[in-house]
Amino acid sequence: MKSFAPVLSSLLLTASLTAPAVAADHAPAKPDLAKGEAISTNVCAACHVADNTRGAPANPLLKGQHPEYLAKQLHDFKEDKRKNAVMKGFASALSEDDIRNVTAFYASKAPSNGTAKSKATIALGEKIYRGGIADRGVPACSGCHGPTGSGLPSQYPRLRGQHADYTVAQLLAFRGNTRTNSPQMVGVVAKMNDAEIKAVADYIAGMR
Repeated sequence: MKSFAPVLSSLLLTASLTAPAVAADHAPAKPDLAKGEAISTNVCAACHVADNTRGAPANPLLKGQHPEYLAKQLHDFKEDKRKNAVMKGFASALSEDDIRNVTAFYASKAPSNGTAKSKATIALGEKIYRGGIADRGVPACSGCHGPTGSGLPSQYPRLRGQHADYTVAQLLAFRGNTRTNSPQMVGVVAKMNDAEIKAVADYIAGMR
């Protein structure tokens, strides 16, 4: 009877040589920052700055934001999980490679600091951010977004320095159920009043 050892050895050798190639084929593509910058310049720049300015307060600052969070928002716009007719149009035109590249580009940019505008409400904003509102069961913002507002990659966005106007608009949208792509945030802000929302948003804008 012929031995199958040579055949088996050959098969094992072939498998060991092809396995790395198969793994490489399935590895996620690395983002191309140059292509991301081109998308930012040609598509996003009208609303979202990428230089050392802060842009219009109504539009979110994307610089320094976690790419995973930005990618999720773009996908949510495309799939109508987050409603915005303008952003749906832009997001729907982006391929997966485009999303990977442009989110990595914005994440690579240094975020710019903001300032709190209302000295009268800084203490209230800080109290809510760091300790929540215990008697209504509102959790501290820092529990998810971190003590410095840096967020957590793949889970929670960076908040530090974000425009207060934009943050207020989003919190009101969560409370009014017009933004529903984060059930957790809908629950958090449901028990907050307008003054508390404005105070914590202003505090976040001035965080260092």
